[in-house]
Amino acid sequence: MFQRIAIMGAGSLGTILGAHIAKHRQVDLIDANKAHVDALNKNGAKVIGFDEFTVPVTALTPEEMTGNYDLFIYLAKQLYNKDCLAQMKAHSHDKTIFCTGQNGMPELALEKEFGEKRVLGAPVNWGATYVEPGVSKLTSTVASCSFTLGTMDGSITPELLEVKKILEYMCPVVISENLMGLRWCKLLINATLSGMSTVMGGTFGDVMDDPIAVAAAALIGRELVRAVEAEGTRMEPLHLGPNEYDFTEIYAFDNLKEREKTIEKIRSVFVPARALEASMLQDLQKGLKCEIDYINGEVSKLGKKHGVPTPVCDKVIEIVKKLENGESKLGRHNLKEMEFVKDMA
Repeated sequence: MFQRIAIMGAGSLGTILGAHIAKHRQVDLIDANKAHVDALNKNGAKVIGFDEFTVPVTALTPEEMTGNYDLFIYLAKQLYNKDCLAQMKAHSHDKTIFCTGQNGMPELALEKEFGEKRVLGAPVNWGATYVEPGVSKLTSTVASCSFTLGTMDGSITPELLEVKKILEYMCPVVISENLMGLRWCKLLINATLSGMSTVMGGTFGDVMDDPIAVAAAALIGRELVRAVEAEGTRMEPLHLGPNEYDFTEIYAFDNLKEREKTIEKIRSVFVPARALEASMLQDLQKGLKCEIDYINGEVSKLGKKHGVPTPVCDKVIEIVKKLENGESKLGRHNLKEMEFVKDMA
C-alpha cells in the first residue's frame, strides 16, 4: 500500500524509528539539520543507549525531497508545523496518509490541513535523546517501548493496519479506538510533570519531592480533567505495566485532604519517571523555544472554550514564556510565583 515512506522530523525519535524501519524497507529520513542529514548519509543511523546498532539510511533535507510520498510519519516538534505541513503538502497526493507521533494534540492541526480521514495518531511510549549528528540515544528499555495507534474517529481502517505493521518494525503497537481520549491522558502527564519540571528547572523527581511543585501538578491535572469532561471526551486510563490508572478519579479532589491523596498517588504512579527531565526544559537550556503552547496551552485553550478556570496552568505558561524571552532565568526560584497554590483545594 505504501511504496514511498518518509519520516518528517528525523531528530532523536525519528532517527531511532527510521533506523529500525530501514532494516526492513525503504524509508527517507527528512530533517532540516543538514549536519545531521550529512552524517546519516555518510555513517548511517547510529542508535546507542538501551539498544545499540548502526544501519545505512537515506536522509534528506526538506529542500531535497522530490516526488510524492504515500505515508509521512510526522515527528517534528509542533513549533515547526507551519513549515513542515507546507513541505509535506507539496510532496503528497490525495491519498497520502499522515501519522503523527508528536506531543500534545497534534492531530488537530493535521486535520485542518489534510482532513480527518487521512490523519492517524501514534503516541510514542518511549524516550530518546539526540546525541550528535547521526547519533540518537534510546533512553527507554527495549522491552518497555511501544506505540499506541488510532484514527481520529476510532475506526479501524486498512491504512491503520498497514501503518501498524511499519511501526512494529521497532516495537509493539496497541490500537486504540479512543485516540483523542488517550491523547488527553498523555497530555496530562506533560502538562503536570513536564510543565513543572520546566518551571523549576529539575527532574520529574524534583517536582514530586517539592511541596509547591507537586501541589501545582495536582491542580493542573484537575484543571485538565474538568476541561476535558466539559468537552464531552472520555479520557482513556493510563497503563503502566500490569496496572491501570484512571486520571478522572485520581484528580477528582475537592479539599486539601483529598488533594494530598492525589499527590501521594502521583508520587507512587510515576516512580519510574523520577529521573526524566522535560523536553521543554531541555529546549530552554539550549536557548530554543519550547512547546508550551502545544502542551499547557492546549489545557488553557480548552478551559476557555468551556468556561473552566485554569489559573495554575495559565501561570505555568506565563513563567515559561518569560524564560523563553529571557525575562527570567531557569531555576527553582521560579516556584516563588507558584506559592499561591499552597491552599488551593
